[in-house]
Amino acid sequence: MQISLSWGLGLLMVLALASPSQAHWADLSVADIQIREADVTINLTIPTGLVTQFDDDRDRQLSTPEITRHQPNLQQFLNDKIRLTAAGAKPKTSSVRAGVTQNLPNNLNATPETHSSLLLAYHWTQPIDRLQIHYELFVPGVTTARCLAQVFRNDRIDNLVLTPTSTTAALIDAPIWQQITSFIGLGIEHIWTGYDHILFLISLLMLGGSLPYLLKVVTAFSASHSFTLFLAAFNIVSIPSRFVEIAIALSIAYIASENLWRKQPQARWQLSFAFGLIHGLGFSSALQELELPRTNLLTSLGSFSIGIELGQFAIVLIVYLLLSYLRKFSWDLTMRRLISVGIILMSAIWFWERVFVG
Repeated sequence: MQISLSWGLGLLMVLALASPSQAHWADLSVADIQIREADVTINLTIPTGLVTQFDDDRDRQLSTPEITRHQPNLQQFLNDKIRLTAAGAKPKTSSVRAGVTQNLPNNLNATPETHSSLLLAYHWTQPIDRLQIHYELFVPGVTTARCLAQVFRNDRIDNLVLTPTSTTAALIDAPIWQQITSFIGLGIEHIWTGYDHILFLISLLMLGGSLPYLLKVVTAFSASHSFTLFLAAFNIVSIPSRFVEIAIALSIAYIASENLWRKQPQARWQLSFAFGLIHGLGFSSALQELELPRTNLLTSLGSFSIGIELGQFAIVLIVYLLLSYLRKFSWDLTMRRLISVGIILMSAIWFWERVFVG
């Protein structure tokens, strides 16, 4: 019964993690917001599925004729989902027309057939000195859906991340904490949806050890991946992301394989430091895709890194408690080896995908 239970738990783990390890961009929106005197324009690129009722030919693209044909209803739909207020006042006029796909992350440029671009224009009767956005245009039921926004006003550029749990933001003279908290959230999301990084952490902790030693192992990993994260974000180090992702898959396979024959966690912190350098390059790809301006890069990068560390700490704590609980059972070793085999299989699948599928 115990062996059957351990096999069942291991199989569930493999099935649960048998999903793409790459970032899922189908639920991503991008907004370039220009603020001038009494006018605001938003060049908005969104998943076409959000406005599928206006996509008459079902080609997953809103064409100019479709936008023109459904203009009143489309305008009302967008006004309900995206609300701008200047010192509490709504705009006097608003309009929507076809937008231009520009300043998009590389992942969206590579898959333009999934998204449509719209140009939203708003006008007030008086110059704007305070402006707030309330954004609710997200893929329903998808907690990782987000809108990456850049706000341009005079010579200032602000960056923020809008999510289903963070829908309201100031667009003029925004407090620095707004940018910090939005990128901390992005960092937490990135580590919690990065299944390859999670499996690497599980593999690192699988052999156990005292809590101080495990903290040493995780600290070494954090220090090294933070180092290369900063280097890559500032373009000091540049390695094609495909090679980085392949190396990450191999690092997971090696650590998990070690767990099958090594009995003591010797030199584990040195390995975690070395492989952390590679994982930091993987973390940096999420920020590089946003193409953040240099003026805000340090703040965004630091906040994103803090988010990664907070998410990582939660994962490590959960794994440590679960593994400590497993030690109470006679089939503990069997279960650990089974989990390691499952991780090796997953890393082999990711290696195959990243080498031969791309």
